[in-house]
Order: sequence, then structure tokens, then C-alpha cells
Amino acid sequence: MTEMDKLQKALGFSGRSEIVRAGIRNMLSEEKQRNDLTGMLHSLLLVIHDEKSDDEISNMRHSYDRLINTHLHSKIDRNRCLEIFLLRGEAEEIRHMTRDFQSNKKMDNVRLIPM
Repeated sequence: MTEMDKLQKALGFSGRSEIVRAGIRNMLSEEKQRNDLTGMLHSLLLVIHDEKSDDEISNMRHSYDRLINTHLHSKIDRNRCLEIFLLRGEAEEIRHMTRDFQSNKKMDNVRLIPM
């Protein structure tokens, strides 16, 4: 059973195209929410990636040191890691950092949580 089949069954979707549409709606909603952020804010940035990407994460992280109050690195399993960034800064800079991580194909999952 593929991941999409498991998702379809678990969430009760009638077909794969319905899953794709829901995923696109979710992505559009998240992007709108990010674009609506303004001013100085606190937020969490969660990044899941392959362990082989640690050096690349480190380089990207240093580009945004001015935003990062706290950074935690944790192994999820044998090959994957979770990075938790507690950020404080202008919304525009936080959006830029989020997009840099999201556009990197080595990242499995990137999620911004404004607070």
C-alpha cells in the first residue's frame, strides 16, 4: 500500500485527486497566513531533513543568526533529524528564512508556526 493510499484510507478521501486538491488548498492557506504576518514577531520554524544535510542546515542557519533566539537539533530516527528554531524578528525576514528552507529539496518538511 502506498503512502497516498494510506492517507486516503486514514482521512476518508474518496480518491487520490481529492488528496492532491486538499494538499494544494492547505498550502495556499499556509502561504496566505504567512503573507498576512507583519511587524516584529516570535515564531517557531520546524524543519525535518535527512541526516546527510546537517552541514547544509548549519550553513543556512548561520545566514539567519540575527533571527534565531534558540536552536535545537534532535535525531528523529536513524536517518532523519528535527531542527527547532525559536525566531524573533521582522515578519519579512522570517518569511524569507522559511522560504529558503522550503525551497531546499533536501528538506522533508518545513513548518512555520507564528506565536
